[in-house]
Amino acid sequence: MESSAQFLLTVSGILLLGLLTSTVAKRTFLPRVTLLLFFGILIGEDGLAIIPTIFSDRFELIADLTLLMVGFLLGGKLTQESLRDSKGTVFWIAISAALLTTLAVSLGLLWLGVSAQISIVLGCIASATAPAAVLDVVGESDKKGKFSALLLSIVAFDDVLALIIFGVGISLVKAMNGHGGDELFLLVAGREIGGAVVLGISLGLPAAYLTGRVKEGQPILSEALGLVLLCGGLALWLGVSYLLAAMVMGAVIANLARHHEYPFHAIENVESPLMVIFFVLAGASLEIGALSELGIIGGVYILCRSIGKIIGARLGGKLSGADPGTKRWMGVALLPQAGVAIGMALVAANQFPEYRQVVLSIVISSTVFFEIVGPVFTRLALQRSSHSAET
Repeated sequence: MESSAQFLLTVSGILLLGLLTSTVAKRTFLPRVTLLLFFGILIGEDGLAIIPTIFSDRFELIADLTLLMVGFLLGGKLTQESLRDSKGTVFWIAISAALLTTLAVSLGLLWLGVSAQISIVLGCIASATAPAAVLDVVGESDKKGKFSALLLSIVAFDDVLALIIFGVGISLVKAMNGHGGDELFLLVAGREIGGAVVLGISLGLPAAYLTGRVKEGQPILSEALGLVLLCGGLALWLGVSYLLAAMVMGAVIANLARHHEYPFHAIENVESPLMVIFFVLAGASLEIGALSELGIIGGVYILCRSIGKIIGARLGGKLSGADPGTKRWMGVALLPQAGVAIGMALVAANQFPEYRQVVLSIVISSTVFFEIVGPVFTRLALQRSSHSAET
């Protein structure tokens, strides 16, 4: 009984905090994401340590649920209508920002004297962006428009690009080390990406035609949750990317379900409180002491990743003929980095135990930095791009 009381009281406290942080965020330069992370740090192990174990032990489940819904909602933004005039811009900025970030970090670390293998691994990891943080900042912002829609579309492609770049990079490092099996790793990476796409399409096609019939034009919450959880469960069981699978499923439904007014808008009613809990627990799990491990290598990583995102997005915007506001601010909006990068770091650490300490310490410590500071820059970019459009 006591554990149940702790769990319920913790949930209620965090959700009520979400209301408070939303109010404070509107009156300060800090986005809600950063405030929630700060609160999580305060009540987490590095702070007051008041989060009950029965709740913190379920962080992985809450993270999976949240990211599943984030993936689905981002996929739902990739409609033919939304991409009709901007698909070239989305493609060029996403590709350019990812590749230049990988190149900038790898070259920066090589210049510093870091081994080529570690430089390549960290460069590939640096290409990833945090979809949940970006989606939450956009959701709370009153600066809705072309820039925010373009940002969400670019972030939706980011997970795919990051997985591809990372898979190629790991195989290249294996070949440099003279290890066999680099073709096998590419096969595994291709299976994870291809399997996620196939799963998303397989679930999205029938869902596009069968859902939204109980309440005409508006899929009910049980349909939305049922499909998203089914997608996530099957993806985890099959060992493919559940974030990508949910994204593909959302895109398929959004483009084919013409009888839907807005596919599964009801899921936002569940996703919003989950996001609050997710970011508080993410803050509580952050090891602030890891920042002390950054050192000069971590500093160069942060600097080069920031430069790569900003210059890469600017170059992609120039190649696609994007407006000045997009070219100037899109890279700044792409700075958040979180769970996807840590997942890649863990994979790399398992593949190359000899690099484990360096890779994990740099990625974890820089993630703490980007997860707290990144959303502030995303919010700034939304505001500045809106101002540029008005002037």
